[in-house]
Amino acid sequence: MDLQGGKAFGLRKAQQEEWLDGINKQFLSDPKYSSDEDLPCKLEAFKKKYMEFDLNGNGDIDIMSLKRMLEKLGAPKTHLELKKLIREVSSGSEETFSYCDFLRMMLGKRSAILRMILMYEEKNKEQQKPTGPPARKAISELP
Repeated sequence: MDLQGGKAFGLRKAQQEEWLDGINKQFLSDPKYSSDEDLPCKLEAFKKKYMEFDLNGNGDIDIMSLKRMLEKLGAPKTHLELKKLIREVSSGSEETFSYCDFLRMMLGKRSAILRMILMYEEKNKEQQKPTGPPARKAISELP
């Protein structure tokens, strides 16, 4: 990628982040969700997760982005399963879901499969954090 392309990508990501922040503000002022004291932290985490998988930066997660997301999380799905997940989350198209759809799923009471996968991934990350210095090993013990 040339310098100009990298600059455009950075600008596009900054614009995307600004746009997602605007949506987060709408959710913060929504009485349906405002009783949650952790909402600002949750929204920030959800925004980062969404941006990580909105690879083309167009604001929607398509089937290929969802496929990559679930593969990275260790939960690969078939094409039909991916279409079903998108249909479960999306309020509009059967091809993509928006950030608003994503937030409604993550903050909602309904138990969406995608939500459970993402929550499991977060719990798994918390458990994997090493504490303290690594144990000493003799050279003969190394793989």
